[in-house]
Amino acid sequence: MTFPDPAPASGADVVLLVNLGTPDAPTPAAVRRFLAEFLSDRRVIDAPRWLWLPLLYGVILNVRTRRSAHAYASIWTERGSPLRVYSEALAERLDRRVRAQTAGRVRVVLAMRYGQPSIAAVVERLQAAGLRRLLLLPLYPQYSGTSTGTAVDALAATLQRLHPAPELRCIDNYHDDPGYISALAENVEKFWKTHGRAPKLLLSFHGIPQRYVRHGDPYFDQCLATAQRLRARLQMRDDDLLVAFQSRVGRAAWLQPYTEQVLAELPGRGIRHIQVLCPGFAVDCLETLEEIALRYRDRFVAAGGERLDYIPALNDSPEHVEALLALIRGHAAGWFEPTSAMGAPTA
Repeated sequence: MTFPDPAPASGADVVLLVNLGTPDAPTPAAVRRFLAEFLSDRRVIDAPRWLWLPLLYGVILNVRTRRSAHAYASIWTERGSPLRVYSEALAERLDRRVRAQTAGRVRVVLAMRYGQPSIAAVVERLQAAGLRRLLLLPLYPQYSGTSTGTAVDALAATLQRLHPAPELRCIDNYHDDPGYISALAENVEKFWKTHGRAPKLLLSFHGIPQRYVRHGDPYFDQCLATAQRLRARLQMRDDDLLVAFQSRVGRAAWLQPYTEQVLAELPGRGIRHIQVLCPGFAVDCLETLEEIALRYRDRFVAAGGERLDYIPALNDSPEHVEALLALIRGHAAGWFEPTSAMGAPTA
């Protein structure tokens, strides 16, 4: 008995970048759809559904939608949401580097955990094109169940519907990866070279409720480890690099100190010039461009500060592309040509 040759697969090996997501437009209707999906996730809000969902749909979405839409509108660009624009640019540059080193056999594709393009839609399309192996890379350097964990959940739910399911690998964090730390440090040093150096550098990470950490989430420790390694790489004194947590929601205790409170207190300690970096955000988004660079800057000045400089995220910088490329090479063993076949950077 003879068997036919299998049809050649297109895009059989894929690196799936996943970011949080964004509304389709800075309008109340689009923002409401996005927030409803995001805040309905059990990983994000772990309250009992019977208690949380009526509160979400009866109160929170009605209160937050217009305010959030106004915030998105303040940073929206002609090309759309900064998070999507920068994520797409990063994926495109990284895809070029990966294709160059694998003779086109491995692709990099972007999906969003909430909103579009969804993980399910992207993976189902890849499956139809012959998906064989998938490396998941959530764009969250520090692991939390509220970010990386829920991206894994969404992918797993999609894979349950696929026959056959692809071989799966996952990069669940890169908080202390040397390439990532080096990219952060080079980003800061370039900013210092152009804009000067403030007396203090504040690292502002996204917060999560303290109870999540008590239940085993490693996020807090990984944030501190990132800060420690970046401080050493920049050769800064301990008291010249500060760590705080932003984006608190609700009345429950979140990771502390809170960024907003730290910025309000610094002028009273004689610190009137501060620079802020957000190492947990791979690309710039609402939390960096509106919360830090606009709202928190205004509050710092209102408290007596004179100057708050926001240091942009890594975005699609060559250093970021090369750091992620090294991560991918390390986790996709057997997918790449030998090291000697590596081409020159084109990012």
